[in-house]
Formats: sequence, structure tokens, C-alpha cells
Amino acid sequence: MYKALYRKWRPMTFDDVISQQHITDTLKNQIISGKTAHGYLFTGSRGTGKTTCARILAKAVSCRNMKNGNPCLECDICRDADNGSLTDIVEIDAASNNGVDDIRDLRDAAVYTPERSAYKIYIIDEVHMLSTSAFNALLKIMEEPPPYVMFILATTEIHKVPATIASRCQRYDFRRIRPEDIASRLEYIAENESLNLTKDGADLIAKLADGGMRDAVSLLDQCSVCADVINAETVSNTAGIAGRDYLYEILDAIASHDTAKALSITGNLYNMSKDLTRLCEELITQLRNVMLIQVSPQTAESLIVCMPEESEKLNELAKKTTLEKTMDNLSVLQKCRENMSKVMNRRVEFEMTLIKLCGNKNNSPQAIDNSEIYDKIKQLENKLNGSYSVPKQTEKPEVLTAGSPARDTEPVPNIDIRKVKNDDMIPCSQWDEIVEELKKIKPDLAGALHDSYAHTAGNVIFITSKDRFFIQTFRNNKDYAVSLGDTINKILGQRYAIKARCTTSVEEQKSMAESIIQKAKDNSIETAVDNNQ
Repeated sequence: MYKALYRKWRPMTFDDVISQQHITDTLKNQIISGKTAHGYLFTGSRGTGKTTCARILAKAVSCRNMKNGNPCLECDICRDADNGSLTDIVEIDAASNNGVDDIRDLRDAAVYTPERSAYKIYIIDEVHMLSTSAFNALLKIMEEPPPYVMFILATTEIHKVPATIASRCQRYDFRRIRPEDIASRLEYIAENESLNLTKDGADLIAKLADGGMRDAVSLLDQCSVCADVINAETVSNTAGIAGRDYLYEILDAIASHDTAKALSITGNLYNMSKDLTRLCEELITQLRNVMLIQVSPQTAESLIVCMPEESEKLNELAKKTTLEKTMDNLSVLQKCRENMSKVMNRRVEFEMTLIKLCGNKNNSPQAIDNSEIYDKIKQLENKLNGSYSVPKQTEKPEVLTAGSPARDTEPVPNIDIRKVKNDDMIPCSQWDEIVEELKKIKPDLAGALHDSYAHTAGNVIFITSKDRFFIQTFRNNKDYAVSLGDTINKILGQRYAIKARCTTSVEEQKSMAESIIQKAKDNSIETAVDNNQ
């Protein structure tokens, strides 16, 4: 039976793994020195080598003839591990074995010593798919495992792994593989497989793979049966990115505010069974290309994903609109893509979005000040109650704001904060991850950020919290501000000037506190009554 190329050319030693030297060197040194950990957590996007490195690590610590931290691949342990018959290495797919009973079976089996190797190793792939009860069952044995047991966890969604599990493992973050490394590896595979792969073909596959080696090798395998010469044109036809004039026609219609044309093209595509969700994703990709060209024309060529002949069309679109408008359109399309997974009729959702993009509806309506209307209503209520009085000037709830006191560790804002509008701010998608990381060093500050959110504009991050304790602590404690700034830099990879605000007034905070106290008193009374009974 034919064996897929991505399986045939899966790395067998750490030296074969590309673009992850910061991880493979560390693991080899641990194996050589005999200082391996009992728990490892590998995280990163798909196709970057997490499961591969987990298997190599499992073989290397079990190998009888380990060579410079790598498995020898010649002993019976290595051979049996490669064909899946070594019982001391157990692979578990958490996507299909995610129940508490599965983990209990694992825990019960872990008490038995290994049959042939020095370690009994459990590789749990896609560990984030485990249920809450399964994680709880796994926690105890990971905390105090037998000396011969090792756990290697792999996940693409690290934020779903409980902190109690992650803190008991050595964490390794796998980077997306560089396009030049992917292209070089593809050329090596093609040479050994007697495939005629051209330089432009390898480069295009590397771009389309988006940092995943497995995707790249799979596409190469697919192209190998389509043509004798695998060049950029072959790759384009095989990957389905050729003949995409409809994308540029829709984007041109949006730039020209031609709603009828955009809807007409969409209708024709729908009649030809085009998946509108996929169409929305393709538009997002091309608008991203336009955005990069508008921001940095010099470096955009290495960042965008398109055919060479499409570059001219993208440059023309970039000249027809502003960067601000392009980013607004991207936000609307991404919101549409999110909604399409929830609505009953995706076509209606997509057509509504096209109408907005063409300018027939304001995408960002201005807030209306209704304070005068509320004041009139209050006067009428007072008249009806017989207690009419001259109304005082409407007072808005106090809103606390604070700048960071850690001036020496933060950059100078590169924008005029007073002129920043809501439309200029970008939601911080990794804010929950930042709060989780902050819990490890400042749990009280992280607790005050419960239900908070953040936006960025330039090199400034705006934090909105409902807890006044956060503002008061942040404003007066430089150590807390520095810790928050360092955590943001660690997760986002950039230092930001920090601005914070609280939307809860003193009265509202006091009301919430009184409610909590009253609830505690009620619970105490109920407990006392139950005890007397």
C-alpha cells in the first residue's frame, strides 16, 4: 500500500526536525545529562512537530544505544517504538478518549512498572480536548507520578489547558516553520523521491503551508500526481487558488461602492455551489494582502500569499482605498465569518455584510447622547408622583482612569491618546491568556481583572475593568504595574504604554459589596436553621 509522503518523511531523530532547534537542543541536553522531567507540554500550531518530537523524546529516553541525545533507530526498542508495538510507550488521542474513565484507566495502568524500557511514557495528543473531570483525574498522578512514569502532552490550544496541569510540566512553544526551511525540506524530499520540483513551486507551497510542514508535504504529494513538473502553476491549480478573478471583482465592487455588482457576482457563485463561508475566508485573506501592501509595500511581497500575476491587482486595490477603510472592512468580514457558523441562512448574512461594505449602511454608528431625554422622563415621573422639582444638571457616574506609574519600563505613546476613537482601537484577542499568566505572579491583581477586556491602538493598550480595586492598586503600586507590563510583553511580544479605566461608580461598587454581605448573612442564617433542626 502507498504510504503518504508526510508519514514516510516524518523526522526520526531530533536532528531531522527543522526550525525548532531551541527545543531539540534543550531536550537532547536533558537526555544526555539524565535530567529529564516527568512532564512535558508541547504547544504550537498544527504541523510544527509537536507529536513528532514527543515520539522522538519517548524513543530517546528508552533507547539502549542513545547517540548524542538521539535514538539509535537500530535497537529492538527503537524498531518496536517506530512500528507501534512497544507497550511502554502509550499514545492517547484525547479528542476521542476525553472522558474521566479513560484517564482513570491510564492512572490504574501507570502503577505497573515498564516491561522493557526504563520509563513508561504516556503521549497525550490534543490534550486540551479532555473534559474537566478528566483533567481532575489526571492532575493527581501528574503531581506525584511514580519515578518511572513520564507524561508528554501536546496541544494546539494551550489556553484550554488548566493552569494546574500546565504548571506541573515543562512547557515548550513550537514556532511556525520558516517558509525558506519548508522550501528547502521540500526540495530534499523531491530529490529523494525523484520528483521534478521547481524553485518557484517549492516557494509557493511553503507560503501556502502557513508554517506547517505536514501541510506542505501533503500538498507536494497531491501535486506529484497532477503533473510531471511541479511548478508554481501546478501548485496553484492543485491548491485551487487559480482562476480567482471573482475575488478581485468583488473587492473592486466594494471599493467602487457598487452593491449591485457585488451581489450579482455572489449570486452567480452561490448558483455554482460555491461555499459562502469559504468565499468569506478568501476575501479576508485578500484584504489582509491589501492591508500589508498599504502598510509596508517594501516588505509585503514576502508576507502575502498570492500568485505572481495577482500582485498587480492587489496593488491597484490598495490604491483605491485607505488603510483605515481596509481595516474596517476586515473587521466586518471577520464578524461575518464568526456569525456564519451560528445563523440559519449564511447567504443572507453574507449579503448583508456586502451591503455594509459597499457603503449602503454605516458600519460604525455614532453613539447618541440620550441624557436630555432621560431628564425629561425624570421630570414627568416627578410630576406624576406629586414631587416635581427643578432638575439638577445630570451627573454621569464617576469613571476612574489611570495611567501606569511604571514610566521607566514603558514606551512613550506613539499616538495622541486624546484623539483616539473607538474605531481606532483593536480588540486584544490574547487578553484572557495575559490574565491567566498574571495569576502566576500577582493572583490578587489578576483577580481584580475578572471580566475585564483590553484594546490596543499604536503602542498603547487600554484596559477596561469593572473592579475599582484594580484601578486603585494599579495607580499606586509601581510593582504591580511593572508585573502587568512584563506579562503583556511576554504574551504579545511587545511593550505597551498602559492606560486603565473603571466603569463602576462608587455607589455601584458599594451596592455590589452590600449584596455580597447580605447574601453571606442569609447563607449563615440558613445554615444555623438547618443545624437547629
